[in-house]
Amino acid sequence: MSTANRGVVYKGPGQVAVESIPYPELALGNRKCQHGVILKVVTTNICGSDQHMVRGRTTAPEGLVLGHEITGIVIEAGRDVEFIKPGDLVSVPFNIACGRCRNCKEGQTGICLNVNPARPGAAYGYVDMGGWSGGQTDYVMVPYADFNLLKFPDADQAMEKIRDLTLLSDIFPTGFHGCVTAGVGPGSTVYIAGAGPVGLAAAVSAQLLGAACVIVGDMIEERLAQARSFGCETIDLTQDGDMADKIEVILGEREVDAFVDCVGFEAHACGCNHGKEAPATVLNSAMSLTRAGGQIGIPGLYVTEDPGAADEAAKQGALSMRFGQGWAKSHSFHTGQCPVMKYHRPLMQAILFDKVKIADAVNVQMITLDEAPKGYADFDGGAAKKFVLDPHGSVAA
Repeated sequence: MSTANRGVVYKGPGQVAVESIPYPELALGNRKCQHGVILKVVTTNICGSDQHMVRGRTTAPEGLVLGHEITGIVIEAGRDVEFIKPGDLVSVPFNIACGRCRNCKEGQTGICLNVNPARPGAAYGYVDMGGWSGGQTDYVMVPYADFNLLKFPDADQAMEKIRDLTLLSDIFPTGFHGCVTAGVGPGSTVYIAGAGPVGLAAAVSAQLLGAACVIVGDMIEERLAQARSFGCETIDLTQDGDMADKIEVILGEREVDAFVDCVGFEAHACGCNHGKEAPATVLNSAMSLTRAGGQIGIPGLYVTEDPGAADEAAKQGALSMRFGQGWAKSHSFHTGQCPVMKYHRPLMQAILFDKVKIADAVNVQMITLDEAPKGYADFDGGAAKKFVLDPHGSVAA
């Protein structure tokens, strides 16, 4: 077995590089991790939230090995792993969860209490999320394997659908979670803010949940065209005009039943000011455009520290929201990271039984690990693609 390993490493604002890194060990600091496994990574994805770090908009340290969207083959298992075996092909939730704490037992695996000494919740290769090494690598260690891993029932069938199944580690459940927490159901009208990969995944999820009309807003025409390719209505946010007027043209009504924020804290103003950052603009639009009694799902990332923010308040995560409007309309808001395990098994079934074509919807582009720096640059340029890395060159594009 090879002990060579490579990974995508954050080198500073705007820079990533593929470098040799240590081969993973079944260890947590100085003690053995007998509940963990080592995976040979089959696919690992570039996430929009990775881009926040690479742009220098977080406190991520240089040298961080990136990557929290992982699918792989088990090649070594600790003594205490009972139900996952070497040779199993598995999806890794980006949330690292112990399965033992109060929150994990309640299904809130995104805020596990035992895997991050700084605050609840942990993830692979992400700033302030426990210091765990990322998975944009050849090999990676995954703790609490029996609890965390989703084993695909048939490895050969899974490899045939790997472009879709690789999205179960984060993006598909995250988009679905945004819609569930926004109350999307049969007959709903839905506005999705942002047509990046998570926004497109949310749009597909809204359709899967039975929405009558899904409207997607973005500032990049290529992304809007991608949303239209699977039946969404779209709004070009670079154009001037009142958003309620634009929604009324589509729906005959000025508000939607459900709103999903897939943009987060790097949001920009609309219309003639679309080049100017306005981090609260999506949240304020959500309150304006969602009907009284409606729900707002917020899978878009908001941070406690943004060193690149335009003003001092935003640098501390303090945004100028018209919260009174949301209160007056009895809105409910749902924030935080998606608890992937709540959704990944049923979404796997939807993929395996051909009920959803998530890879087509988000326009998956397979690249090699060595092409990761270009993938990051293209993603940051607004490409209407979800970049999936194939470290070992074994998956057909």
